[in-house]
Amino acid sequence: MDTSLANRLAVRDLAVVWHPCTQMHDHETLPMLPIASAEGAWLTGHDGKRYLDAVSSWWTCLLGHRHPRIVAALKDQLDRLDHVMLAGFTHEPAIELAEELVRITPAGLDRVFYADNGSSAIEVALKLSFHYWRNLGRGERTRFIALSGGYHGETLGALSVTDVALYRETYAPLLMQPIFARSPDAYESEPGESAAECAQRRLREMRALLEHNAHEVCAVIVEPLVQCAGGMRMHDAGYLTGLRALCDEFDVHLIADEIAVGFGRTGTLFACEQGNIAPDFLCLSKGLTGGTLPLSAVLTTQTVYAAFYAEYSAGKAFLHSHSYTGNPIACRAALATLHVLRDEPVLERNRALATHLAAKLAPLVDHPHVADVRQTGMIAAIELVRDKKTRAPFPANERRGLRVYRHGLERGAVLRPLGNVVYFMPPFCITPDEIDFMVEVAAEGIDIAVA
Repeated sequence: MDTSLANRLAVRDLAVVWHPCTQMHDHETLPMLPIASAEGAWLTGHDGKRYLDAVSSWWTCLLGHRHPRIVAALKDQLDRLDHVMLAGFTHEPAIELAEELVRITPAGLDRVFYADNGSSAIEVALKLSFHYWRNLGRGERTRFIALSGGYHGETLGALSVTDVALYRETYAPLLMQPIFARSPDAYESEPGESAAECAQRRLREMRALLEHNAHEVCAVIVEPLVQCAGGMRMHDAGYLTGLRALCDEFDVHLIADEIAVGFGRTGTLFACEQGNIAPDFLCLSKGLTGGTLPLSAVLTTQTVYAAFYAEYSAGKAFLHSHSYTGNPIACRAALATLHVLRDEPVLERNRALATHLAAKLAPLVDHPHVADVRQTGMIAAIELVRDKKTRAPFPANERRGLRVYRHGLERGAVLRPLGNVVYFMPPFCITPDEIDFMVEVAAEGIDIAVA
C-alpha cells in the first residue's frame, strides 16, 4: 500500500492525460484512481483499496480480470509471433478464431473481417453493406435505418447511426443523415401495453418506413435486446424476429450490433438467438478478447462476400484496412475466451447469477425515485426519476447518477452510470456474495443521490 504513490500518479495523470468520455473539469472534485492490479471481479489501487468492477471496465472484461487461461495464451503467443500484416500473409490464430466464430454464430455467417474495436466494426459493416449494393449496380442505396436511442460508436460513420444527443449533437454537421425509426424500448410502452405488444407496434411503424424508403436503404442497424449506452433500454425478442422478416421482404440488409451484448451477456451466447434470427452482418468486440486487447470482428454471408470477388480491375474490392487487423496476440486472447465459454458451464452459471441478481434488485421496484428496474440476463438497470408516478426525470445538470458513482467509489464498487440510469454489467466470475455487495452499495448510493 502506497498512498503517496497513488497521489503522485493522479497528479501526473491529470497533467498530461485526456481521458475518454470525460469532462476533465469533474476531476477537480472527483478522484482519479490509479489502479495497480486486477484479479477476477476486483481492481486494486496503488493505495491498496479494492473496487468491485460492476461494469466490467466498460463491458469488456467478460470473464473477469486476468483469467488464467487467457493470460497463459497471451504469454505463449508472445513467444511465437507478435504481429504480421494480414494482407498477403496469415497466421494460425486468425484462421482458428475465424473458424470458431463461424461455428458458434447464427447459421449463414461464413466470412469474418477483422478490425480493431467496436466503432471500427460498425464502420466496416456500414461500408460493406453500401458497397455490396454498389457492386450490384444499386448505387441509389445510400441510407441506413437506425433506432431512436441507439448507440453504435463514436467514429463518424458509427456516430451517424447513433441517436444519443450527448454524443451526436456536437458533430451533427459532419454526419450522414440516417432514417430514425422509433425504438421498441419497453420503457416507452403505452399504458397497459406489454413489451411484446410494444415491439409489434414498432414493427408496424418500421414496415411503413420501409414501404416508403427501402429503394434507397442499404441496411437497418439494431442493438439486439438491449440498447446499452442509450440507457440500458430493453426490448422484446419478437422485435428481432419481425425485423428480420421485414428486411427479407423489402430486400435490405440487417446489421446486428452485438458488440456489448454478445458472448452470453443476455443469457444466450448471442442475443440474436433469442429472436431465432441470423443477421446479414454481425458486429462483435468488447468481450471478444475477455477485455485484454482491442479486437473486433464482422461476420457476414457468402452472398455478400461473392459480390466483392472479382478481378482487381473490376473495382469491386473492399479496400478497407487497419494496421493491426487480426493481430495474433489479440486473436489468441479471443480464442482462449471462446474456449472458456465452450469448455466451462459459464452460461448455466450466469442464469443462476441472473436469478440471484433479480431477487436482490426486487425491493428497489418500490423505491419512490425508481421508475423502472429492468434486466436481461447479466445486464440490469435502475432508472432514477424525480417523480415515480409521472416518470418525470431529474434535471440533467443535477447528475444524480454521478452521486451514486461517487458513493460507490467510497464503498469500493465501480458503478459508473449512464446519466441517471444506474446499471450493472459485472464479469461472469462474480459471486452471489459480490452481487449482494454490489446491489447494497447501489441502493445506499441511490438513497443518498435522491435525498
